[in-house]
This record gives sequence, C-alpha cells and structure tokens, in this order.
Amino acid sequence: MGDMVEFASNGDTARGFLATPDLGSGPGVIVVQEWWGLDPSIKDVAGQLAAEGFVALAPDLYRGELAGHDEMDKAGQLMASLPMDRAARDMSGAVDFLAEHTAAAGDGIGVIGFCMGGGLALMLGTMRPDKINAVVSYYGVLGFDDDNAPDWSKLDAPVLGHYGEKDDFFPAERARTLESGLNGIGKSAQLVIYADRGHAFAGAHDALGTYHAEDAKRAWQHTVSFLHEHLG
Repeated sequence: MGDMVEFASNGDTARGFLATPDLGSGPGVIVVQEWWGLDPSIKDVAGQLAAEGFVALAPDLYRGELAGHDEMDKAGQLMASLPMDRAARDMSGAVDFLAEHTAAAGDGIGVIGFCMGGGLALMLGTMRPDKINAVVSYYGVLGFDDDNAPDWSKLDAPVLGHYGEKDDFFPAERARTLESGLNGIGKSAQLVIYADRGHAFAGAHDALGTYHAEDAKRAWQHTVSFLHEHLG
C-alpha cells in the first residue's frame, strides 16, 4: 500500500507516508492530516489516491505523535501545540520531495487536506504557488480578511472545497465568505456545501458520528476528477 519515507525540511529531516500507483507513476498529491495525526485513516486516503493513479505523500506533521479517535482533548492539544513554522517547512519539503520523485508526473503538485489539514492545504497553496496547481480542502477554512489570513494574492491554484451545512467547527458561512472573497480577487474557488451534513461527514472513521457514505462518495468523485483535470 505504501511506505514511510524521509525527506529534507529546510535543514531538518521530516517523514511521511508515500503511496504510489500500480502503474508506477502519476501526478503528485500532498495529503495533509486531520488533528488526530498521521493515522491509518490518512494513510488510507493516500492509498485511495494511489488507486486513482496519483503519487500521494502524507507528511507526519506531529513527528510521530497521535491521538485516537476517542481522544479529542489530546487531538486538540496536539493541534494547538503544533509549531506552524515547522509544519510549513515540512509541507514545503514534502512538495519538493514529490516534485523531484521519479514516480511523479503530470502538471505540478496537488494538495488535499482534512479539517486542520484543510486549512493547511489552503495555506500551502499560497506558500508554494510555484508548484501547487490544485488545492482541495475538506471542512478546513481560513478567514479571508482575518489578521492571520495568508496572502491570498499569491494563490495561483484553483480551489475545491467540501463543507457540511451543519458543521459546528467550521460554519458553512465562513466557507461561503472565503469562496466569494477568492472569486472576488480573480481566483478560482468552488466550495461545495452539503445539506444537513456535519463536520467530517466524509471521514469513514466516523469519529464524530457524522459520516455520510453517499455524500462522502460524491465528494471523493468530485475531488478525483478535479485533481486529474488540473494535474493530468
């Protein structure tokens, strides 16, 4: 299914889970973890992407730390204590690793993230416009005009987002505001709101009891088509 690999991270060394397609090559996609860490569910996403023809790398932003799906307090602590400068370096290092990997083909690198990782995926799009050609965010939102908002003018990649109408963590209205803001400055953003769905509705682990198989499948099919359209 995949293997753990090491890659350079601005003078440091980071690790991640790499999954490659049976055909041996394909477009590269970074997979950014939820607040639980690099757990089996994120590795499974990388494996699913490999099955769709992508070379997927999920960096371990917590550097080996994990929270179980019944340990929300621990997950919150891990997320709150994550050094964002180190996370940024590790994600950027993952981009460079994939860009130089012999199995990576296609047009640029994609990124897909979930919850915390959804916001980080958006951030990575603004950090590495030189390589990132497609951004997919599940449930993660960064404010458009917040004081800590990234420089959205640097974003070149189109954005696809999946959000639950009844998400208590990232309200759908924030997604709508981000979508209108990005489109208003000439960016390409389609943030889809799924009626009656809560946070993590596409997470098969069902940690919050919100999983909805039909909408998860619909979101995944949209994601795969979007990534192939923009990466090859």
